[in-house]
Formats: sequence, structure tokens, C-alpha cells
Amino acid sequence: MKHHRIISSGIDVGSLSADAVIFSDDIMSYAIVPTLSSSAIAAQSAFDQAIASAGIAPEDIPSIVATGYGRGSVEFAHRTVTEITCHAIGARWLFPQARTVIDIGGQDSKVIRLNQDGRVDDFAMNDKCAAGTGRFLEVMARSLDTDLQSLGALSASSKNDVRISSTCTVFAESEVVALVAQGVAKEDIIRGLHRSVAERIFAMVARLRAEGPYVMTGGVAKNLGVVAAIEERLDARLLLPEEPQIVGALGAAIVAKKDH
Repeated sequence: MKHHRIISSGIDVGSLSADAVIFSDDIMSYAIVPTLSSSAIAAQSAFDQAIASAGIAPEDIPSIVATGYGRGSVEFAHRTVTEITCHAIGARWLFPQARTVIDIGGQDSKVIRLNQDGRVDDFAMNDKCAAGTGRFLEVMARSLDTDLQSLGALSASSKNDVRISSTCTVFAESEVVALVAQGVAKEDIIRGLHRSVAERIFAMVARLRAEGPYVMTGGVAKNLGVVAAIEERLDARLLLPEEPQIVGALGAAIVAKKDH
């Protein structure tokens, strides 16, 4: 191994997954592990898997930064940095032209406005309520008797407009159940749900006066139905990372590299 090359790691511990990135001048490897009941165990496991696939040992990494809501549980990290900063840095590294980051994770969604230098100008966060998050879509998929992975494809075949008016998960769920009982097509309901997520994101973007280019990060970026709904509402294309779930961990790894 060439020792003049500094290797760093970023660990992003969210409510649904712990993500680890090993970084040098590029992403060497990454791992995504379900958080389950322990943030600390998930973080360690993600880190172990990532270093194993990079073919290096823990002692090869002089600098580790933790981020995400469970960042305090990563005992082997050298310091912690907020996820707003890490998402901005990670998104900007992937897409240097980015001016706004839309991050929809398991339990919260955030919109981050960047200035020309890529620094965080302002941000809005929806963390008081699960509406418009991965968790929201998971609950809805369950009540529609379908799985989360199929939502995007199903919504693409929707023929009719269905409005879901409730932004609260509990009420939206009973709205969905009522629509199913009325015989409304599943794909139309799913598209309606995706639009309600897009509506919430649009409101945050408008409040921040954020503008494109927009990068979308977080697990929900894998749902092309939500992506399409947001693009339609913003009237703009979204830049999508190859693996949208690791952008926070990537940002943390870049910070860690600068620390050393």
C-alpha cells in the first residue's frame, strides 16, 4: 500500500441505515447497513464492511468523521460534523454545479441552499413529522399491500390524477385506505402520494428561495416516481448520485481528509 496517500472515512448514522465511505482521492468503497436497534453496532459494522472491501486495515485510516442523527454513537470517530454540512460537501463533490441539495431520508427531509462556493447558505428541515419521508412511503406501501421498491414503477403507469390532501402520515394513511375502498387504482393513489411528497419539498424550496441545479440525495432518491413528481413540481431536472444514500458519509469522509 502506498503510504503517501491519505485515506479517510465518513460514517453517516441515520434512523434507517448507517453508511460508511472510505475515501482517498475518490470513493474507494462504501457500505450501507440497516441501523436496527443499535446505531453504534450498525456504524461499526458499516465501517468494517467498507474497510474490508477497500482491502485496508483500520490503522490505515488516520481520520474518521461521523455525521447524521446518530453521530454521537460512533465512538471510534475523531469528531462529528452536522449532516447539513456533510450533505452539502458530498453533493458538491459529486456535482460541482449544485446549488440546492434535496435530501429525503427515512425520518426527515431537508432542502439545503448553497452559495456559489458550495457553502451552506440556508436550509429548511422537516423533522417534526414523518410526512414526505421514506418512513411515510413505507407506511403507505404497506397500506396499499405493495413493497417500497415497486412504488416508482407503479406510479409511472398511473392514468388519473388523485389528490392526497393530508400531509400527516396517520391521516394520509386513512385517506389511502378510503381511496382503496372506493376502488381507486393503486397506481393513481401512489402517484398522488408521490405528488404530496413533491408538494412538501416544493414548499421548502420556495421558502428558501432555492434554485437549481438541484441534487437529490437520500434513499428516497431511488424511487423514480418521487423523483419524477419533484421534477414536475420544480419544473427542473434533478441530478441523481449513483448511490444517493452515501452522500452524507461521503461529505464526512471529505471533511476527515481535510482534517488530516
